[in-house]
Amino acid sequence: MPSPNRATDTREILIVDDDPGQRSLLTTFLTGQGFHPTTVTSGEEALDELKKGSYKMMISDVRMPGMTGLETLRHARAFLPDLPILLVTAYADVKDAVGAMRDGALNYLEKPIDLDELLESVAQVLKRATVSVSEEKRLDLPPHLIAASSSAQQIYRDALLVAPSESRVVIVGESGVGKATIARLIHDSSPRNGNSTKTLNCSTPLSESIDSLLFGSEHATGLFMEMSESTLVLEDIGELPLSSQAKLLQVIQTGIFRPEESNSDHHTTARIIATSKTDLTTKVQAGDFRDDLYFRLNVMELVIPPLRERREDIVPLATSFIKEFAQGHARFAATVLPCIENYPWPGNIRELRNAMERATLMAHGGLILPKHLPAKIQAAGTDDESGEASQTRKMADVERETILQALRNNRNNRSVTARELGISRRALTYKLQRYREDGYLSES
Repeated sequence: MPSPNRATDTREILIVDDDPGQRSLLTTFLTGQGFHPTTVTSGEEALDELKKGSYKMMISDVRMPGMTGLETLRHARAFLPDLPILLVTAYADVKDAVGAMRDGALNYLEKPIDLDELLESVAQVLKRATVSVSEEKRLDLPPHLIAASSSAQQIYRDALLVAPSESRVVIVGESGVGKATIARLIHDSSPRNGNSTKTLNCSTPLSESIDSLLFGSEHATGLFMEMSESTLVLEDIGELPLSSQAKLLQVIQTGIFRPEESNSDHHTTARIIATSKTDLTTKVQAGDFRDDLYFRLNVMELVIPPLRERREDIVPLATSFIKEFAQGHARFAATVLPCIENYPWPGNIRELRNAMERATLMAHGGLILPKHLPAKIQAAGTDDESGEASQTRKMADVERETILQALRNNRNNRSVTARELGISRRALTYKLQRYREDGYLSES
């Protein structure tokens, strides 16, 4: 049924998607931007709704049971030849989507959706002046969260944008970058924040099977039942066994699961947040992760850059840690700052926190000197940059030149460039934002 959030005489945007997580993200985001979306769950419902009134545009998923988005497009064109239609498509559907452009599609967005790109497309059609998501400056964060760099600010901003919806989120980043912190922020900023969350590490060998823990058994309650009104965090989702992936896909699609050794089905409304150390597309291409599960799971993707790529955060984070460990009494000697700023922090925030805890103990809660730091971090503060830090910077230079050259070769087409580089479009967007701020990329 159409959503009830439509004003009586306002029919702006019709959203067509069978996935409640995707519908929730689009509705929450567009409503927050001042638009008036209406949602339906199938192509058949969309055609009926279009005949009832005058919509200004339609946003439709491509992959849907029954009538697909492409078929919906063609039927809608028969009686609304001028209706702007924006298609939302998975990677495997791109060729079909490009073909659909010949059938009258305005444009297509790849999953996971880039909210800036969505906003630009909608605002252009509806001729509405609006502010880009990445340009919204106000960012209210809990005091314990540090976001000095623009990269961290963008990640937190995206997390707060998606939090009020029921959308599934995939958080990607190296070990120790703070994936659990982002997951907690999303939950705490959502309507489910009155309930506690639970985390299941999909890569850890367990005495019980993953299926038993997730779906339960005849004699034990599983996490999907226990977290039905809350948020379930699936850590290292790429390590989930293929057999369990099939069952997880069914839960995402229908909300229905069957406990082990049980003959009865159960329903869950648990919100899923998944984390991964690597881009899941590499797992998909290797056959270790189901592509249909990837597209269903990855409604919104948040890519957290490693600490070495957001150095503005290092000193503020380190300062917050020593204040925590020394109850506000510890401070850094000036000679410490080059050490912690130059060190590449391969263990990211987790390594930084551990190093600051050690330094605080060694300094007895007083002035922290270089000698209180681990030897490899002390070495990074010498005039001649340490070999490890130098190598890290050289690799970053090579990566930057590779990305910018690929972007030039593809005439600034980010979607094509991301596919060519084997990274997600959102990861590419974050990197380009950093290059622009560092002066390597012009605003044009």
